[in-house]
Amino acid sequence: MNISLPDSMQEFILAQMAKGGYGSVSDYIGELVRADHAQASLEAEVVRGLESGEPTPMTSGDWSELRSRIQRPEPGRRTG
Repeated sequence: MNISLPDSMQEFILAQMAKGGYGSVSDYIGELVRADHAQASLEAEVVRGLESGEPTPMTSGDWSELRSRIQRPEPGRRTG
């Protein structure tokens, strides 16, 4: 994939590469795309939550279940 950017954007990308320790323009752009994808996924989850119905108060059982899920690694999920 090839993209054309104005000189000012190219200079900005090169500066960001130097600051962020990216090995190439592709590494930097890839990181931007991953961050954008994560943001879009988060926004979709927020919308899903908002559309899921009326809110209900969290119970102590809800909090216990949530803590348990957070502390228990999912199969295939890397930790650390």
